[in-house]
Amino acid sequence: MNIHIDAAYKSLNKYGEQLCGDKVDIVRTANSTIIVLADGLGSGVKANILSTLTSRIISTMLVEGATVEQAVETIVSTLPVCNVRKMAYSTFSILHISNDGQGYLVEFDNPFCIFIRDGEILKLPYEYKEYAGKGVYETKFTVMPGDVLAMISDGVVYAGVGATLNFGWTWESVAAWLANSASEGLSAPRLALSLSQAVNELYMDKPGDDATVTIARIATKTAVNILTGPPKDRDKDHEMVRDFMRSPGSKAICGGTSANIVSRELHREIKTSLKYTDPTLPPTASIHGIDLVTEGVLTLSRTVEILEKYQDTDSDLYYFRNLDKDNGASKLAKLLLEDCTHLRLFIGTAINPAHQNPNLPSDLSIKQKLIDQLIEQVEKMGKKVERTYY
Repeated sequence: MNIHIDAAYKSLNKYGEQLCGDKVDIVRTANSTIIVLADGLGSGVKANILSTLTSRIISTMLVEGATVEQAVETIVSTLPVCNVRKMAYSTFSILHISNDGQGYLVEFDNPFCIFIRDGEILKLPYEYKEYAGKGVYETKFTVMPGDVLAMISDGVVYAGVGATLNFGWTWESVAAWLANSASEGLSAPRLALSLSQAVNELYMDKPGDDATVTIARIATKTAVNILTGPPKDRDKDHEMVRDFMRSPGSKAICGGTSANIVSRELHREIKTSLKYTDPTLPPTASIHGIDLVTEGVLTLSRTVEILEKYQDTDSDLYYFRNLDKDNGASKLAKLLLEDCTHLRLFIGTAINPAHQNPNLPSDLSIKQKLIDQLIEQVEKMGKKVERTYY
């Protein structure tokens, strides 16, 4: 099955706490994606440590080939039970989806996973089992492109209890909200943010508990192709453009020289926009059959910056407003973040003196460093990258 797991999460700290008591680990292997949501007992530092250990132990063991039973036994023997409440140190949910579409879900004391298909809430066939004296619910299923799965901590279900709602939001209400929103085709990052915002509003911006939303959206594999830089040997121009155009998927060109090469080889006119939507960035252009044509170094630098902010900060509504701006960098970043599962780069290795830092060796151009940084950010998002040099 030709699928990609678009995964993202958003956490709200309990009001007054600096650390979140929930922890999410998303691990991608060559054949699958593993997502673990752990909810530590209580809140603050203690809960954060417990949930971090729980999620990290489980995800590491599963990646190394351990069974769920072995992972649970390790958790039970490693972490303590609260002496006062006699309750588990941390609850957890484990979602494992293979690249062939086979799904496996294990849940211990967390709200049940919400499974949405075609705008409908699907009930999963759970089976109760005991591992190391702990009762867990297991289920196996098959996913399809368009499916959305949400693992949530109990802070989401109890949002607004005693404040905006008498009994909290309830699992059924959260599921209904998600079914409605998932039908809009939002990416996993946007869907996680939207649901988290709804939870925060019910708490009136003062969450009574840590609340975490983890979204896994099953997407069809979509490639993005980027051509940047002229070949070292001009005789390779035709080969580079031919390979680029034959590669299926969206197409973007970064750099004025690169755009001129494509224009010349394809005999298609470049139409440059005079619309400066961002005074700090050159405007975009257009070539028939190409989805995006931008300037080179400045645009790539800003694109890397946008993607780094997504990785390094807790993305909020302001971040996505910037992502939706009408400039080359935002458009390229949005293409890579939300509409790409596989990136192919067609890279010319000719050195442009204008892109050369005199303090660096001649083989380390500024543009090449930016391309390396771009690759690093895209791979961090769990997307595959191929590169061809000319």
